[in-house]
Amino acid sequence: MAFDNNIVIVGNVTRDPELRYIPSGTPVTSFGVAWNQRSSQGGEEKAHFFDVTCWRELAENVAESISKGSRVVVYLSLIHISEPTRLGMISYAVFW
Repeated sequence: MAFDNNIVIVGNVTRDPELRYIPSGTPVTSFGVAWNQRSSQGGEEKAHFFDVTCWRELAENVAESISKGSRVVVYLSLIHISEPTRLGMISYAVFW
């Protein structure tokens, strides 16, 4: 039985989206999202930061629709990839 691993991030845009075009003409937009994790013990909040990249029509829509400070919902499917680095550690990437 196959299951999709879905993640939803609700947070605020930390930098204005940057729209660019790769050599094939495909639009790509990058921006940052942050959310605060509240401690169940009443302690300090911890901020988490994510870099988000959108492609094609979504990239153009995002670039026109959001700006720094906007509240957004990022919905993605998790794909795990690990690769050895120059220092022998393993890095992880999330794609959607």
